[in-house]
Amino acid sequence: MATRRDVLSEVMQGVAEIKAHREGKKMPASVPVLTFEEFELLPEEEGIRYELDEGILLMEPSPVFRHNVIRQRIATRLREFVESHHLGFAIEEMDFRLAPNTVRNPDVAFVTTEHLKRIDLDRTPVEGAPALAVEVISSGNLAQDTVKKVHQYLSAGSQAVWLVYPALQLVEIHESRKDVKGGHVREVREADAIEESKLFGGAKFSLPLRTIFHIRKQG
Repeated sequence: MATRRDVLSEVMQGVAEIKAHREGKKMPASVPVLTFEEFELLPEEEGIRYELDEGILLMEPSPVFRHNVIRQRIATRLREFVESHHLGFAIEEMDFRLAPNTVRNPDVAFVTTEHLKRIDLDRTPVEGAPALAVEVISSGNLAQDTVKKVHQYLSAGSQAVWLVYPALQLVEIHESRKDVKGGHVREVREADAIEESKLFGGAKFSLPLRTIFHIRKQG
């Protein structure tokens, strides 16, 4: 029977081969299925984000400059709003355990005051889904993977998921609805704003998309 050390060694070998594949060196071997406990043993590596998709280890490289700017702008507006209304906290790139062997790391998350009371602020991942998960979609993200991620958030208890598409300059909003199988989906285009109040207990949040998508170069 393989020891935990053997499993971790096998996982890290798979990680090394995936990284080599990204650099065009060779095809990676299959990465073994992990338990949550094994996932917790993975060492942090600069420039790499890990997620656990129903036991499958996923790796995401560091995002590009535009991705980071958009993420930070959304996080800043959300943080200012929810804190001023005493609704909770907005945080960037935090791990959330959505299911026994599923851990996701949204670009931005809104955690309610009630949820904050139930979690250990000094441990990661956070147990349970955020009320809102925001994912900035890069060109390398596959549609099927994105859809699966949305379903995982909503099934775990998220009230909404915002998919932000910089290349299309639109935001796709997925909302949890008991009366609609799979939830409700709506789009907000660049010329408009995200208008939301239900998610924030009646407080009205507005985010014009032009304020997050446009990046002016100096000079």
